[in-house]
Amino acid sequence: MKILIVDDEQAITDTLAYALSTNGFETERCQLGGEAVEKASAGEYALIILDVGLPDMSGFDVCREVRRHSNVPILFLTARTEEVDRIVGLELGADDYVAKPFSPRELVSRVRAILRRMRGNEAQTPPSATPPSPPPVFQVDREGLRIACKGQWLNLTRYEYLLLACLLEHPGRVYSRAVLMDKVWTDAEETEDRTVDTHIKTLRAKLRAASGGLDPIVTHRGLGYSIDP
Repeated sequence: MKILIVDDEQAITDTLAYALSTNGFETERCQLGGEAVEKASAGEYALIILDVGLPDMSGFDVCREVRRHSNVPILFLTARTEEVDRIVGLELGADDYVAKPFSPRELVSRVRAILRRMRGNEAQTPPSATPPSPPPVFQVDREGLRIACKGQWLNLTRYEYLLLACLLEHPGRVYSRAVLMDKVWTDAEETEDRTVDTHIKTLRAKLRAASGGLDPIVTHRGLGYSIDP
């Protein structure tokens, strides 16, 4: 599986290429956003690791251009830790992000998790066994880190999956934003209420698209969110 590394710091690309190659991945590198857009258009990559700060254009702009013609998974690599930057990246269609300085082992783990979700999304049928707690319209494959809605696997980012899985643990239970942040964003350095609201919005759009209009997530004003049992 070939992974495109887009970063202008050679020390970082060397570290990434070594960590990925020792775990069985083939890598290719480029330093400019424009070159990354051209390479991504060929559609031969399993995943793109994309630095936010590039010499010619921002990683956000690269992601925007790639998403015009490709659903290839994108993992942002960024020195920025501001909440707004993370939200922008996720809203643009990134699958995950890792902040510098990073652990090569953690990054490889994130890459494997994203690719595992993508393989699960390509499957044609959901698993035969379903957890006892979620409503019948949903099926949760916790080992594969994927969720099916009405028999169709949802194309979820890491935090979308964790958020929906959390709501499905106890259908009907109202989760406050603070509780959801504690359960879902356990490894994030900083989070805000807007993070939960943004991911609820993208989840709703994906659920409606997959189910023909189904909107099972309920907003409890001033309290939080639940999923209709």
